[in-house]
Amino acid sequence: MDAKTKPLKISESARLDKWLWAARIFKTRTIAANACKNNRVAKGSTNLKPSSTVKIGDVISVKKPPITYSFKILNCIEQRVGAKLVVGVYENVTDAKQYELLEMSRISGFIDRARGTGRPTKKERRALDNFAEPVTFGFDEDDEFDEFDFDE
Repeated sequence: MDAKTKPLKISESARLDKWLWAARIFKTRTIAANACKNNRVAKGSTNLKPSSTVKIGDVISVKKPPITYSFKILNCIEQRVGAKLVVGVYENVTDAKQYELLEMSRISGFIDRARGTGRPTKKERRALDNFAEPVTFGFDEDDEFDEFDFDE
């Protein structure tokens, strides 16, 4: 065992928000708790609170748009471990259809953008810059205009 990796502290159950953080599904425990509060984490068809307990064998669903991931809990941990040890914490049981949906959303990301919405493309930006440039009428900056005299 390396000096960097700690052994897993396995228990019978764990708090959901701690498990989501320890299993590296969410970057921070606060983000995991907010996901639970916003009904993005469920067991079966029941939305879970951050303080709910999970057990070995439970299957939880985590909605991270555009797809919903499903994880089967293999070990209940509440302490974050190294990325190499996460393999023994859960099993990813997400449907292949969800990954197809993710790939489709990646492919069609900018294709469906309606013209004029969002940030302009490089081509549109150049056209805007050319349109907004001040128009010169052939006068040099050194040329002085004679003041018009209304009396004459």
